[in-house]
Amino acid sequence: MRVVIVGDRFIPAEFYIDALAKVCGPDFGPVRGVDWHGTKAEQHAAQQTMEWRGPEAVAVPAEIVEAVGEAEVLAVHFAPVSRAVLLAAPALRAVCVARTGLENVDVATATVRGVGVVPVFGRNASAVAELAVGLMLAEARGIARVDASVKAGGWRKTLSRPGLEIGDSMVGMVGFGHVGRAFATVLCGFGSRLIAYDPYVTDAVLAEHSVARADSLDMVFRESDFVQVFARLTAETERFISASHFALMKPTAYFVNTARSRLVDTGALYDVLAAHRIAGAGLDVHDQEPLPADSPWRRLENVTLTTHFAGDTTTTSVRSARLVAEAIAELTATGRCVSAVNARELGWV
Repeated sequence: MRVVIVGDRFIPAEFYIDALAKVCGPDFGPVRGVDWHGTKAEQHAAQQTMEWRGPEAVAVPAEIVEAVGEAEVLAVHFAPVSRAVLLAAPALRAVCVARTGLENVDVATATVRGVGVVPVFGRNASAVAELAVGLMLAEARGIARVDASVKAGGWRKTLSRPGLEIGDSMVGMVGFGHVGRAFATVLCGFGSRLIAYDPYVTDAVLAEHSVARADSLDMVFRESDFVQVFARLTAETERFISASHFALMKPTAYFVNTARSRLVDTGALYDVLAAHRIAGAGLDVHDQEPLPADSPWRRLENVTLTTHFAGDTTTTSVRSARLVAEAIAELTATGRCVSAVNARELGWV
């Protein structure tokens, strides 16, 4: 099986090569690694562009087109797999993507060409869940604001509202996939009461994680002390969290989003924070990344902002590469990957 791996500044090609050697054996291959050019910031910016406009919205990397010629499998993370890349690889059988989102792949062209597009699931669930907890703590106890005070020479003891203990709170989740389940496992140690809204998850799965079902999205926002967003971005969920939901929140409640900014009417969220109609928010994802220097979000005192780095850990990178290697092993052994998003169209299931 001829494999071409495109490493980037988040997951180097060596991680995949090592994983393939462990999963498929040291003689598997040939395996070729190529580096996608650019800095980490440039690659993240390209991915943000593709998330909004698809893989044709960024320049086709010449180093990838030149490398894929004889590949049967192409493994990538953020690198664009546009029509030009797919047409440059006549022997290609599968594109394995080291993440769940496939905004950087022309799935339609791949399907027409008979190429499977295989995402991996759960790769960064624990990392995102941990940051979600961290943002809860940062907001509930004002950690970042007190830290800023101390470093500026002050000694802040008074916050805009008393600290809130997570263990004495109702925590509502929007979406209960891999990240939500990892989050629930961690939060059980705090003793919080947990509810989740996810119409696609069974009662048995919720019960297994000691989570009660929320009958509606409204219920999550109305009853929770913390609202955590873990939903996937689809046509159905784009901007589905609206001003009407924020209007239901308690004035003492917090909103945390480590999923995708486009799940949320961010203008409505800004308004309720600026008016102090909710206690605060923790946000790892933003409509513009990086935020412009003059962004009004930077001036809000009741929000903790991070730089879309929830899944950016060494553990996530190693696990992502291993999951890609396991998908390639399945393709080698069976000629198909049942987890391909176009498996049905290709007759793989």
